[in-house]
Amino acid sequence: MAHLRTLVASAALTLSLGAAPAMAEDWTMPTPYPDATFHTQNIRQFAEDVDKATNGELKIIVHSAGSLIKHPEIKNAVRGGTVPIGEFFLSRLANEDPIFAVDSLPFLATSYDEAAKLWAASRPKIEEKLAEQHLKVLYAVPWPPQGLYTKGAVDSAEGLKGVKMRSYNSSLERLAQLLGAVPTQVEVPDLPQAFATGVVQAMITSPSTGANSKAWDFLDHYYDTRAWLPKNIVVVNARAFDALSTDVQKAVMDAAAAAEARGLEMSMAETDAQTKVLAENGITVAAPSDDLKEAFAKAGATMAAEWAESAGEDGKAILDAFNK
Repeated sequence: MAHLRTLVASAALTLSLGAAPAMAEDWTMPTPYPDATFHTQNIRQFAEDVDKATNGELKIIVHSAGSLIKHPEIKNAVRGGTVPIGEFFLSRLANEDPIFAVDSLPFLATSYDEAAKLWAASRPKIEEKLAEQHLKVLYAVPWPPQGLYTKGAVDSAEGLKGVKMRSYNSSLERLAQLLGAVPTQVEVPDLPQAFATGVVQAMITSPSTGANSKAWDFLDHYYDTRAWLPKNIVVVNARAFDALSTDVQKAVMDAAAAAEARGLEMSMAETDAQTKVLAENGITVAAPSDDLKEAFAKAGATMAAEWAESAGEDGKAILDAFNK
């Protein structure tokens, strides 16, 4: 009788274990930008979509503004498995391979339609390169077109000679050099102090970054150069992704596709809204002078030629696909 009771108890335990729901999993996600930034807002919606689609089986816990891991370390943190997922500015990887800098080439893609076309042309090769580092691409979203911010008016290219210009990747460093400026690396959270102390005197970035960092507190001019539309990219550790069930993997990819489409719309709305915010807070918003536009175009042509040479056959294939 005791033996029978043991069998019954064992069977009940087996049934109970078999009926148990899948274990919930938390993914910690570092991002580099503040909560006010539309990229971060989009990521938080992405996390909510994943939570809802998986019935809580996968929760993505977002740590914004570099609060968990600083921007330069996010990619390697995901690669090494310190965190399973993260966001970073794609062209920060340009020193690893010139392919990663294609969206930051000045005057190659200067509208949202062209930026989307360039992403479609370059995504397969970018995915291939990142897969070699055990990273899986989920989605990418462009920033608004990049403009020139300065402390004081700059009416000609001569006005940039010797100016300390913020750089955040090798492409912008090269552009600063071609313009005669002095490239200086500064992260977004450090911008107010950097301008206040004279570490930098100019920067090229989006209306979003300018408005979110309250650029009017430390500079006074914005030139709408619409030079290029660089992207933030969200990647996941391939091993962490592969460990998910098929259903959860699909939920993540579906949410990623929705985030990419939603992020594009948010970026477009952001361009108009944040440019108005700059003006409303006292920044002089203007088109660049013909002389400045000519200098940018000349520098951009030089950089495009240099990039094509350094990127080799992969770069040529991307440009051919983009120019079709």
